[in-house]
Amino acid sequence: MIDNKIQLLEQQNQFKEIQLNSLLEITQAINENGPLDQLIRIFSFILKEQLGFQKILFIQRQDAWNVLLKIGFKKRIPTEDIPKTFERFREITMLQSSNSELLNEFQAIVPVWHEEKPLAYMLISKNTPQNFEIDTLNLPFVQTISNIVAVAIENKSLARKSLVQERINKELEVAREMQKLLFPADLPSNKKMDISARYIPRHAIGGDYYDFIPLGDEEYIMCIADVSGKGISAALLMANFQATIRTVLKYQKFELPFLIEELNKKVVRATQGEKFITFFLAHYNGFTHELKYINAGHNHPILLRNKQITMLDIGCTGLGMLDELPSIRVGKMKLEPNTTLVLYTDGIVELENEQGEQFGIEQLTENIEKYAELSMEDMNNILFSKLENWKGNQKYDDDTAIFSCKFF
Repeated sequence: MIDNKIQLLEQQNQFKEIQLNSLLEITQAINENGPLDQLIRIFSFILKEQLGFQKILFIQRQDAWNVLLKIGFKKRIPTEDIPKTFERFREITMLQSSNSELLNEFQAIVPVWHEEKPLAYMLISKNTPQNFEIDTLNLPFVQTISNIVAVAIENKSLARKSLVQERINKELEVAREMQKLLFPADLPSNKKMDISARYIPRHAIGGDYYDFIPLGDEEYIMCIADVSGKGISAALLMANFQATIRTVLKYQKFELPFLIEELNKKVVRATQGEKFITFFLAHYNGFTHELKYINAGHNHPILLRNKQITMLDIGCTGLGMLDELPSIRVGKMKLEPNTTLVLYTDGIVELENEQGEQFGIEQLTENIEKYAELSMEDMNNILFSKLENWKGNQKYDDDTAIFSCKFF
């Protein structure tokens, strides 16, 4: 049973890595503003070689409908019939028998809509048995990368027409879609632990990130990070950062200091000193109830146990600040039942009210002490309600993330 769970976790992590690596390849090609055929080649490779689809048809509307990618399908595509044939599809659909000869050639259709208008359609057929099957695991991801590619192609058209502002908005959509995949879709709430997280980016995209990674055998990684700077470059750096974390966890013997050193090297190489990342990393063993952590220059997480507050401040400097970290210390502790751990970014404590006063660590701590007996989702909702009341009519000054965990 445990082996099956571990195998399932490995498959999920493998697919997550494929997603992140594919996003990095696509977004790098977009940012380099290379020729359209280069972007289509990368897109084709992801769909055919990495996801294993045998028959692919990608149609996009620009001034007119165009077939941009066709694999394993030789028939002529009557583009004049596309609106009548396809516009009824608003969601991912598994195709059954149809009056359309074209639709009968494929097993699923993945539509891409923008502002109530169809932008593109992806049609795919079942892949080879040894690879991923057409199911709910990869169809949303196919929709995401199809959306990114379709938006990027439309950006090129908009650029040619000098619609600069519209192009910027579309680029932000690309980054927003990419950033959604950074965050875990499901967080556990069971008899062993209760986890809830919430994130509000200041703009369309942000530079905060949190993660929860099961390692198997009741061991887990929990982390939170904040990259200096904002925008697409920050989001790309954070995507690369997460991919590195998961790769090292999978292929290397896991030790916290080793992981921190590898991440620091990665950030230094990627940014050349222009950006840095504050990072908190924790490893929890559900059998021994031992928590090990390293705080790399991040806001000190708050640990509430036996009605006592502990600030988790042991660690090292932020990642990317120095070529080599001079020292790395590991914090260790054993957690009693009903211990609450709250990770957060500086957007929480530095949020100002209309008088210019910050929400502050003291007020955050007081609210955690007051509401920690609730579920973590309820506590987070209350904390953000307090933040809303605090800021009044003002906007959030920074990205704001919180990750709360109760250990039973």
